[in-house]
Amino acid sequence: MELLMAISLFLVISYAFLHLTKSLLQKQHQCCYMLAYECYKPLEETKLSTDACAKIVLRNKNISVDELRFLLNAMVSSGIGDESYGPKNVLEGREESPTLTDAISEMDEVIFTTLDSLFAKTGVSPAQIDILVVNVSLFSPAPSLTSRIVNRYKMRENVMSYNLSGMGCSASIIGIDLVQHLFKTHENSYAIVVSTESFGLHWYCGKEKSMMLSNCLFRSGGCSMLFTNKNELKKKAILKLKCLVRTHLGADDEAYECCIQLEDEKGHEGFRLTKKLTKAAAKALRLNLRVLVPKILPVREILRYWIVNLIRNTNNKGDPQLTSSGANNLDFKTGAEHFCIHPGGRAVIDGVGMSLGLSEYDLEPSRMALHRFGNTSAGGFWYVLGYMEAKKRLKKGDRILMMSFGAGFKCNNCLWEVMRDLDDLNVWKGIIESYPPSSLANPFMEKYSWINDDYLGFVRLER
Repeated sequence: MELLMAISLFLVISYAFLHLTKSLLQKQHQCCYMLAYECYKPLEETKLSTDACAKIVLRNKNISVDELRFLLNAMVSSGIGDESYGPKNVLEGREESPTLTDAISEMDEVIFTTLDSLFAKTGVSPAQIDILVVNVSLFSPAPSLTSRIVNRYKMRENVMSYNLSGMGCSASIIGIDLVQHLFKTHENSYAIVVSTESFGLHWYCGKEKSMMLSNCLFRSGGCSMLFTNKNELKKKAILKLKCLVRTHLGADDEAYECCIQLEDEKGHEGFRLTKKLTKAAAKALRLNLRVLVPKILPVREILRYWIVNLIRNTNNKGDPQLTSSGANNLDFKTGAEHFCIHPGGRAVIDGVGMSLGLSEYDLEPSRMALHRFGNTSAGGFWYVLGYMEAKKRLKKGDRILMMSFGAGFKCNNCLWEVMRDLDDLNVWKGIIESYPPSSLANPFMEKYSWINDDYLGFVRLER
């Protein structure tokens, strides 16, 4: 009987040991490492200087002095500087009649330039790529953009390709989430995620103020990233994905409609941003944090938060809840050393910074990426990360919290661990020395403040 018990105990222990070993080995292959990323720096001739922007605005015969004043104030308060980039067809004066060739050319320039650099930088061949994800929200041709990449680089016939559209500014994290899920069932794989946006085809030429905002904020840019779950490449990796949380408020009509593509009354197609966007973003962030906080903050910080709020709410006879207004009672710096906030606009950066209780030092990378490159949609994160790297902020073991918002309405956040000290100048080469500038003031007000003169309300501007 004792022998039977001993054999049974041995078998149970052996099974548990084998199961644990198998789980650990599977977990190793399920890791998501970033090996490299390449941001797109547009050509100098596509730079949207103050004068170039004014020229584009003033040739729009649909707008009056009132709309000009609105655009001036929007540009001045946007947080964008004098050196961001725009689509070629818009700079050439063809924003009202873009062609399919314009759109494809715009995508090819971003995608192929960054991928060429990525393959050259890493030494990984296109034939080695197992998973390919491309996210461009506003342009989905046939054959797909992923097919154009497969054709250009002659990738294998069994490459798993995914073309994501309509995901908005948070599409980059959605693409990475797809990759990390695929890694769980596909061992020893390489994956590429390409994030950019098509603006030339969707430049708004009407006069509705809520739709004119997109012209003020969005700029050309993009990024290509290389990932792997090969454990032997761990030492070559720059980042490791620790956790990722997605929140979608599409069931809420108000949130769904606050950021939407449509036509105005005159038939001009564009992207409408309403005043309800701030409310939707706050709600999405609150719901996302409820899931994210326990994953990234230490237990001691969560306990401290709940005790403080329990006492406060007991005194106020309320219930302790994690709210966006109460989130700044949490010390998020106990869970991350760096904060990569999507550079969607000054209001977005200010709002997230206030909610999380971040300092100007924490917000500087996002402000500088917005100032230099504008809102490049889903590719914006990586200009922020590039700034941190160029400034030599990222050290081995540091954690980076990425936070994004997108049409739908979505809030997608993730946490990365820095795998080694990073100091690549990347897209900031040759300009990082001048950042941060002494002033972020937009030159529009200095050059075009005359638009606010009272007498213009009684005259018609000749264009």
